[in-house]
Formats: sequence, structure tokens, C-alpha cells
Amino acid sequence: IDITAAIFRKVDEETGQPLVDLVLDAAGQKGTGKWTSQDSFNVGAAVPTIHAAVVERILSSLKAERVAAAPLLPGPDAHYAGVRQALYASKISAYAQGMAMLRVAGQEYGYNLNLGEVAALWRAGCIIRARFLNHITDAFVRNPSLANLLLDDYFSQAVRERTAAWRHVVQTAIGLGIPCPAFSASLAYFDSYRSQQLPANLIQAQRDCFGAHTYERIDRPGVFHSEWM
Repeated sequence: IDITAAIFRKVDEETGQPLVDLVLDAAGQKGTGKWTSQDSFNVGAAVPTIHAAVVERILSSLKAERVAAAPLLPGPDAHYAGVRQALYASKISAYAQGMAMLRVAGQEYGYNLNLGEVAALWRAGCIIRARFLNHITDAFVRNPSLANLLLDDYFSQAVRERTAAWRHVVQTAIGLGIPCPAFSASLAYFDSYRSQQLPANLIQAQRDCFGAHTYERIDRPGVFHSEWM
């Protein structure tokens, strides 16, 4: 708490602005959280809050994608529907996460994956087979370099039409004390991905304050370190 308070008090000497507001909202990580998540799966321990923290850091690093997604994936409106719509939106988010993971893995390991063909192969498989996969194939036919399914016109429109129901269902479940981890995690992913600005600048400032991990700024290039306290 003291570190966070000090960070919010720190003023940039040149601009007079709060320095944390000038820190790029793309959080780095040295691997501790990731390793903890990996080991939790190995030992069968449930640590969803740590998983969520690691995922949010990864999402914050997708700055360029988030800036592109922000105007395509707007926030909530006043309309309402039901659970079926919330399920469909969550399903889109889950597939978007999976396909994005395959894209990153393909780049990392040189797999040269054709994600449209991957979806088509699943369509003939023994587990998924959903007609929904046809829309995924179509999306990658339209744009083979598509970064995320949520950026495809079909899927972004489908989610926009269902976000009010999605939010209502998650809010209602929380109010009733009903756990809905997949719905809420899918919604959190969507909201993070569509956010042009995330509070990861505070994370970066904290990391620089207690570990001198440095940070980037939004108003000038380079890597910086400050005495925050």
C-alpha cells in the first residue's frame, strides 16, 4: 500500500503530470507468476487468482492489438437478453483465446499453422465437431493473418449483440452467489482485450519501484527507471 501511494504521488519533473500516467500500460514479468500457474496444474492445486493475474499481464502486453480492438468492441449498453446469448459470447471468447494461443505457439515453434485448416480438421474430429468451427474457418480465409477472432467482422458483431446479456448473467450469478468461472473469465478476457488502456502502468511502476525492473513511457521512446519513494 505504501509503495502504491508513493507511486501515485510521484510527479514527472518535466511535464508536471503524475508519472504513473505516463508509464506504458504493458506489464512485463520475470516468470514467477507463470511458473506458479504451471506448477499449480502439475500438482492439481486451484489458484485461479494467480492465473488471472498472469493472464492480465499477457493481455496488457498486446497493446497494439488492444488499440485496434477498442473501436470495434465497444463497452456495455442498456439492452438485455438471456443465458443463451451469454453462453454464445463466452464461447466466442474461449475460441478466440484458443486460436490466439495456437497462433503464438505456431510462431514460437515454427509450426506454420493454417488456423483455418485447423478449425476445418476439428470439424471432422471426434470431440468438438461444432458448426461454429465453419465460421472460424471462414474468418481465417477472409484474413489469414487475423490476430484474434474477436477482430473478425462476424465474431465482433456477434459479441456486440450479446454483451448486455453476458454482463447481466455474470452480474446476476455473482449477486446470487453462484460461481460462474468460465463465463466471468471469458468476459474479463473480452473486456481486457477491447481496452485501449489498462491499469498495467501501475504494475510496471510498482515493479520499477521495488525491483528496478524499469518501464517504458507513452510520451517518449526508451527504457526508464525512477526513484519513486
